[in-house]
Amino acid sequence: MFHQSGGCCDGSSPMCYPLGEFKVGGQDVLVGEIAGCPFYMGKAQHKLWQNTDLTIDVVDGRGASFSLEIPEGKRFIVRSK
Repeated sequence: MFHQSGGCCDGSSPMCYPLGEFKVGGQDVLVGEIAGCPFYMGKAQHKLWQNTDLTIDVVDGRGASFSLEIPEGKRFIVRSK
């Protein structure tokens, strides 16, 4: 699953977790799916971006501290229109 909290630092990047290992809370909104994996966003950030086209992309670099892509030397980023 993917989650983006909208907080500072790591929370501002989409993070990937094994399904069921991240507890989704009442302030999280299901935005859609990425390759069959649910993508949640913090409610406050979703309110700001709800009318924006978002693309979750993968680039070279250091990922967020708890996200699954860390050992791969990749990181997820959000691109918006």
